[in-house]
Amino acid sequence: MSLKLIFYTLGNLLICLAGTMLLPVVVALYYRATADEIQSDLMAFVISAIITLIVGLILRFSVRARQEELGIREGFAVVALGWVTVALFGTLPYLFADVFHVDGRSLWTEFSFCYFEAMAGFSTTGATVLTEIEHLSHAMLFWRSFSHWLGGMGIVVLAVAILPMLGIGGMQLFRAEAPGPQTDRLTPRIAQTAKLLWAVYLLLSVLETVLLMLGGMSLFDALCHTFGTMATGGFSTKNASIGHYDSVYIDMVICFFMFLAGTNFALHYRALRGDVKSYFQDTEFKFYCIVIAVSITLISWNTIRFQVDGDLPYDSMWTSLRYAAFQVMSIITTTGYGTADFEQWPALSQFILVTLMFYGGCAGSTGGGMKQVRFLLLIKQSGAEIKRLIFPHAVLPIRVNDRVVPPEVMTNVLGFFFFFIGIFAVVTCIMTTLGLDLVSAAGATIATMGNIGPGLGSVGPTDNYAHIHTTGKFVLSFCMLLGRLELYTVLILFSPNFWKG
Repeated sequence: MSLKLIFYTLGNLLICLAGTMLLPVVVALYYRATADEIQSDLMAFVISAIITLIVGLILRFSVRARQEELGIREGFAVVALGWVTVALFGTLPYLFADVFHVDGRSLWTEFSFCYFEAMAGFSTTGATVLTEIEHLSHAMLFWRSFSHWLGGMGIVVLAVAILPMLGIGGMQLFRAEAPGPQTDRLTPRIAQTAKLLWAVYLLLSVLETVLLMLGGMSLFDALCHTFGTMATGGFSTKNASIGHYDSVYIDMVICFFMFLAGTNFALHYRALRGDVKSYFQDTEFKFYCIVIAVSITLISWNTIRFQVDGDLPYDSMWTSLRYAAFQVMSIITTTGYGTADFEQWPALSQFILVTLMFYGGCAGSTGGGMKQVRFLLLIKQSGAEIKRLIFPHAVLPIRVNDRVVPPEVMTNVLGFFFFFIGIFAVVTCIMTTLGLDLVSAAGATIATMGNIGPGLGSVGPTDNYAHIHTTGKFVLSFCMLLGRLELYTVLILFSPNFWKG
């Protein structure tokens, strides 16, 4: 374990983060409000950038890292510690701008609010402790959403793409960071692969921004909602989220790009190279589409046929289809945007959405959750076990994309599933001891572990996490980290064997 190499890499990450903190300064100067607001924003972001830069430079130059290969241990450590570190320094603008300052509130409690908001941003969870989003300055709103965009494909992968230093051992980083049990390598060199992924990410972001502006959004709102969509994050500039606009066109645009963000980015790259058929040859993508189609159909039917408190949620199939499609896409991709309060829907519709919170997006996407491919493999494995009861001596390999899945991958998937459910149960119990009812505790846990944002009960789509106990905020922040890095990358740091040698 080379601690020098870890500190050196973390220093580079902080130097990059310091640079991104200057972008909200430009926003503050452009959207001139009151003199006090401009001064507050400038002080908050400039001081935050200076502190972050100084710490980054100290880490970078206080150790002399040799140009050695980044081992698997260093790779995992950099990813997990990098995310915690970036979120920690990402709290500084909130602290210096007094976003969560209330007379009588302790500094520790205020810090818990700031860290929760920062981790929700960089982990693309979109859970918020803000009660009046529209009261924030343009600079602070931009920072919230931009933290999503940075976290979307992984702050570490971004570093691999732009920091030459990380070319020494990028493959280990990509293994630890990339979503899902496997990532299709587009090129032999990881730095080049990372750049290609970010090129696709940037292209789709620009396209969505333009389309949203054509729908009547301002450039600022279009950018912020694009950041939240492409990162499947969900931070909005409006209290009512996307429902604020009440626009079919905007709903459709964001719905489409949420679908793309929840799809394996390797498929997008191949499609841009002319291989559009790769979408339809990918087993996981087809499974993803089927789950979405079935969910939308069931919820549309359920909300038009079954009453809630004596009334039907919607009075026409088109309206039902519109809101069902948006919420299904928002939840399954773990974006968390809202156009309707699904807690007012029939029980079946709510159950379907909760189930989708576990499913999540595709491997290789910016979505969270357990990933579609894992559920696909579990279903195939279950089918094989049933067949094995009938034909005990049959050889029944599990295949995905016409390739046999190695036994160790299936073991990994099964282990991940039980870890996920086990941690979900434990955290739910912890949250109930901190004052939440069972529905709210379970909703908060899956919404943060799945990197979704809105849950159920007191943390539903029209609520927030401000009322959560201080300890609970840190517990849920840890859940966001676990979900974003898919459990193993974080849990391995707690193994004594990891630090030996």
